[in-house]
Amino acid sequence: MDINHISSIIILVINMLLAAAVVFLERKDATSTWAWLLVLTFIPILGFILYLLLGQNLTRYRLFQWKERAKLNIDQMVIDQIHLLQEKDFPFRKPDTLEYKDFIYMHLIQNGALFTEDNKVDIFVDGHQKFDKLLKDIHNAKDHIHIQYYIYRSDGLGKQIRDALIKKAKEGIYVRVLYDALGSRTLRKRFFKELTEAGGKVEVFFPSKLSPINLRLNYRNHRKLVIIDGQIGYTGGFNVGDEYLGLDKKFGYWRDTHLRIQGTAVATLQARFIMDWNEASRYHDITFVPAHFPEPEKTGHVGMQIVTSGPDAEIEHIKNGYIKMISGAKKSILIQTPYFIPDASMLDAVRIACLSGIDVRIMIPNKPDHMFVYWATTSYVGELIKVGAKIFVYDNGFLHTKMIVVDNKIATIGSANFDVRSSRLNFEINAFIYDADIAQQLTDAFEKDLQLSAELTEEHYKQRSLWIRFKESISRLLSPIL
Repeated sequence: MDINHISSIIILVINMLLAAAVVFLERKDATSTWAWLLVLTFIPILGFILYLLLGQNLTRYRLFQWKERAKLNIDQMVIDQIHLLQEKDFPFRKPDTLEYKDFIYMHLIQNGALFTEDNKVDIFVDGHQKFDKLLKDIHNAKDHIHIQYYIYRSDGLGKQIRDALIKKAKEGIYVRVLYDALGSRTLRKRFFKELTEAGGKVEVFFPSKLSPINLRLNYRNHRKLVIIDGQIGYTGGFNVGDEYLGLDKKFGYWRDTHLRIQGTAVATLQARFIMDWNEASRYHDITFVPAHFPEPEKTGHVGMQIVTSGPDAEIEHIKNGYIKMISGAKKSILIQTPYFIPDASMLDAVRIACLSGIDVRIMIPNKPDHMFVYWATTSYVGELIKVGAKIFVYDNGFLHTKMIVVDNKIATIGSANFDVRSSRLNFEINAFIYDADIAQQLTDAFEKDLQLSAELTEEHYKQRSLWIRFKESISRLLSPIL
């Protein structure tokens, strides 16, 4: 027996042991397990290296602890709201919200998502509008500015926001910036040197501890958050970069959706930022400061819950919210997402809605920013066309918004895409909104986008080439780990 034969046997045995570890130790769901087994089978040894980088399980770790959370009294308020809902004695300000009490209860019981009804919400569907307002709010800040983005670029917009933060830091305003190591991988720490010299603080989420190897590469903080003076909060789909202003020739106009929130919900955004910051920070941990949680300016009446999810939790909170919304639809479902790669439960929920006569409309972009993800998306929407879903392809640039509106009554906007990655691998945040006026505004935006879109009919879908069908098949096979 020659050395090559012996080496092959050793590699085979090692690969079988590694595969067994995936199946029996990690205990992933079946689809994800099979996808990784295919990778391990066809790419021996190297496949396991990829698994270490992309497939490790974070649910064994307890992240985002903040001992002083109790001082906010949020946990007690959640308990009180659960009790009132169980006793059917919850004092809803708007009678229509009573229809969704089971939905609110689910988010309370599984995610501790406080329900608030005193919020004012402004919707931005254009990057210029969003960032113009954000810069004005930064300019008017009186105490602190907390900023968190998945992608922060060192281009024109990135410099404009950084320079505004430097100015406020020099005025004595507390400034904290948190960005994701992978999403902002082209950003260098020296970019924020003047800000830190002015007293601002900057942290990186899940940076590599063994550069260039990052064993937490696959788990990214995809949240987008800004909190100013504890009174104003931003969340949604926009990151920081010139492409979000439509200045990238590859993507053209960038269509996204972002929320500006005032009211008690801002306190829950603030708590989320602090927990993310303290997880990323080694030296600048935030302790409880009353100025971070001032009495809100209750100028609105919008009911909402801020729901978060991540790979450190067993329950896929935002995904459950998506399924609950879709399953409860009586008339219509509008979905906008750049990536439509549902797992079996989400796909079944949409399919059943279609077969039940619900008007299901899904809008996706006409161009990819990730090829495998794009072809997997076309595969899944093609399947839904067969059961009656109407699929629209946005032709006015790149569609990045993550939105669902049901029955023109409730809606969700946030960072979570309609895909497996957002459900299981990314740290995400979404606002679930129980307000017909906001739902109608989002529906109007969807209808406006329809004028810039083309419908993907069953006849047109059937005409795709064999090469495209092959790419769809491979991408769909790998979709659980994309």
